[in-house]
Amino acid sequence: MTCGNCEATVKGKLLTVQGVNSVEVSRETNSATIAMEKHIPIFELQSALGGANGKYQISANQHNETAEQAKSWFENYKPILLIFGYISLVTLLIQSSNHHFDFMQWMRHFMAGFFLVFSFFKLLNLKGFAESYAMYDVIARRVPVWGYAYALIELALGLAFLTNFQPMLTNLATLIVMSVSIIGVLQSVLNKRKIQCACLGAIFNLPMSTVTIIEDALMIGMSATMLFLIN
Repeated sequence: MTCGNCEATVKGKLLTVQGVNSVEVSRETNSATIAMEKHIPIFELQSALGGANGKYQISANQHNETAEQAKSWFENYKPILLIFGYISLVTLLIQSSNHHFDFMQWMRHFMAGFFLVFSFFKLLNLKGFAESYAMYDVIARRVPVWGYAYALIELALGLAFLTNFQPMLTNLATLIVMSVSIIGVLQSVLNKRKIQCACLGAIFNLPMSTVTIIEDALMIGMSATMLFLIN
């Protein structure tokens, strides 16, 4: 940067990046100090400056990009990680009171905890969840009321797993509901759509990613396994 216009150009371009709150640019030190809502990868900032062949090039100073990305990922998904951690701990502690590890019982308790906790967060703001869910779910996009029903279905499944109500019917319903749900998630992730994941309702701003796929796939896998073992 050689003049005030250069400073203004760089600042203006960086401010167009979503998540950037403020930018301070100095041609004397050839530096830019960027305040952001969350970590933004260097390649996104460089893209705003015209890409790899642009006039202005940006690089991190005393900055570990990999470490920041890992930190950002953990901060984004900390609620889900904590929930899975708590459910895993509680269900494993239940098994510690048995004479042997009952795999079927553990899966049933895990799925009960999963659906009860996730439905709880959805019901805290049911309207907000339904609106977010309609952005990517294949059914809710066409039938908005499905978003409202889905939260209640999760609650019902959680209670069914907890009480061991009609295991065959409960697992079959879970397999169908979660298989339909994962379609919209896969489409959004594969198309790289930057939208909010509604798995924890509208309470947490979680980005749609492979984490959501794993979450749904886990329930599909467990319900399919239980159906196989019941038979």
